[in-house]
Amino acid sequence: MDLRENKPQKKWKNRSMADSLDFALTGLVTAYKEERNMRKHLVSALLVILAGFLFQVDRVEWLFLLLSIGLVIAFEILNSAIENVVDLASNYHFSMLAKNAKDMAAAAVLLVSGISALIGAIIFLPKIWRIFFG
Repeated sequence: MDLRENKPQKKWKNRSMADSLDFALTGLVTAYKEERNMRKHLVSALLVILAGFLFQVDRVEWLFLLLSIGLVIAFEILNSAIENVVDLASNYHFSMLAKNAKDMAAAAVLLVSGISALIGAIIFLPKIWRIFFG
């Protein structure tokens, strides 16, 4: 007798890879539509990509730029998810623990954004310097 036959299907469990992909894409669309900072990060990402083409960054520089863009966007999505869960759990009532959780999630985005800006400066500033003073 197979014990799995008697277990009910979990209602929220993804049934297929297509379901998982659909949920993930829905999450991306939700983050874009509902999170102002996500839209700002995406605009910044597009500007960095355009600058990469304009300044003809090399393959290694592209790796660092794309990794930075991906990390900032991923951290912003995680920050938004944490904020939503904290709001749900606290029922929108002030709690110092809720505030701490939201502040720490925001700090993570700030940290990865700052490191990404530093990476961008290391890549682009010498190229800009050469144009004006080289």
